[in-house]
Amino acid sequence: MTWEDSYSIWLNEETLDATLKNQIVSLKNNQEDLKEAFYQPMEFGTAGMRGLMGPGINRMNIYTIRQATEGLARFMDTLDDATKMRGVAISYDSRYQSQEFAMESARVLGVHGIPSFVFESLRPTPELSFAVRHLATYAGIMITASHNPKQYNGYKIYGEDGGQMPPEESDMITGFVREADDLFAIKVGDETALKADKMIQIIGEEVDAAYLAEVKKVTINQKLVDEVGSSMKLVFTPLHGTGKMLGERALKQAGFEQFKIVPEQAEGDPEFPTVKLPNPEDAPAFDLAIKWGRREHADLLIAVDPDADRMGVAVRQADGEYKLLTGNQIAVLMFNYILTASEDAGTLPANAVGVKSIVSTELATKIAEAHHAKMINVLTGFKFIAEQIQSYEETNEHTFMFGFEESYGYLIRPFVRDKDAIQALVMLSEVAAYYKQSDKTLSDGLDDLFKEYGYYAENTKALTFEGIEGVQKIKDLMTIFREDAPKDFAGFKVSKLEDFTTGMAQLADGTSEEIGLPTANALKYILEDGSWIAIRPSGTEPKIKFYVGTQAETDEKAQAKCLAFEEAIMAIVNA
Repeated sequence: MTWEDSYSIWLNEETLDATLKNQIVSLKNNQEDLKEAFYQPMEFGTAGMRGLMGPGINRMNIYTIRQATEGLARFMDTLDDATKMRGVAISYDSRYQSQEFAMESARVLGVHGIPSFVFESLRPTPELSFAVRHLATYAGIMITASHNPKQYNGYKIYGEDGGQMPPEESDMITGFVREADDLFAIKVGDETALKADKMIQIIGEEVDAAYLAEVKKVTINQKLVDEVGSSMKLVFTPLHGTGKMLGERALKQAGFEQFKIVPEQAEGDPEFPTVKLPNPEDAPAFDLAIKWGRREHADLLIAVDPDADRMGVAVRQADGEYKLLTGNQIAVLMFNYILTASEDAGTLPANAVGVKSIVSTELATKIAEAHHAKMINVLTGFKFIAEQIQSYEETNEHTFMFGFEESYGYLIRPFVRDKDAIQALVMLSEVAAYYKQSDKTLSDGLDDLFKEYGYYAENTKALTFEGIEGVQKIKDLMTIFREDAPKDFAGFKVSKLEDFTTGMAQLADGTSEEIGLPTANALKYILEDGSWIAIRPSGTEPKIKFYVGTQAETDEKAQAKCLAFEEAIMAIVNA
């Protein structure tokens, strides 16, 4: 079927939602946008499906939401009755139509006799992960586009361990989704009737309280928090998303009393009116927090993204200005503290382990080794960290202490199996208190780590290529870096090229070896000086990402190498 055929079906569908019908009509003379909306179905990536809202099979709307949920429901229909009746937990963020998409999902599940447990109002992604485990549901659905612009929404499916659905089950669900190719024939139940029959149950405070009881255990040194944290000044912003209620309660119960929530960004708002991007990785997202930080003389500024799974940080300097830390820097500060404080408390297990993605800083590995702990590398996608945690629980091979990705995602305690910015908010505040007792800032603490382990610098560059042509451009770039692999970058020779598509690494001497990780469309160059460059397409956005990691004896040299590698990469991209 061509995109024109698909467009015609939607245009002539009598039951089509009136708003979507008006949007289609308004696109009548815009062939490019119509083609983008109808040329292919939405695909599941490393974190579900995510895209622009609007009409079409390649857009987020009630019909593609129903189709995705129909796929999940058909998959659950293959399970035994007891498993199926455990049901699905559902949460949603502050975006346009998020609540509607959540209820549409519950209505589809209801037709299949699958119970849904839907949050009464918006809740963070990590609490959805927790709810799956706490309520012992078989699956979870989170309606969110995370840190994307306001025009986007998304849909993530979680497995019974609270992690994002693993590849095997996800592939099966995708197959059932494709079978449900008549989007307008998918049945939905009546919301009122389903609630009366207990097929839709509304959840809220009971799960909140249980989640917060677990967050309370994140604190390692309560005496430190009581003595220092109570007077330490923080500014916290949920960036118009889901983080306010749980973040505020988590800080208070930990013992942090002197914090200010940025009032202009406190409440959920799908317009995200004060920021261009609701992303704590984006420096301008901190503009209002910095304003309030100066007013309050705050030691620390913390921002979480709209679904509260990512956290960014800015630290007050001696001159009163604020410095933003990278995701890698935030991670190593927390990991070092967790290991150090646990050692001091006599609670560090002999089989302690951290887990990080292959594109995250190697400084964390050095810190782990110094504390006689192990660091495990996994593919990008927090579900791979969740898989490791589940394995450790089953085998007792290791005790999980910390997991992170460079993209501002962290997990401290495994009662959640995804990135958790509420946990990170509490832990990072404790780390700041740890340094404050010695009249140091987090920035000073980072300098201490560099002095001890060497200076590390990392950067991520994401190039966006929209539309059909963009998809091909990204494929072409991956082919260039894979098949015409450079022998050096900025004068540093490549000693190894890891191709995660084949699962093999090619060494400079012509030999090869197995990588030992699942397959993925990703490449990683290891250079002769220990620096590395990784390349992968985004699983949820029209982007190709380039990651660079370097080490040197000074910060200036590490940063210079980082810049030189980025320039070498862009020379290839633009050739």
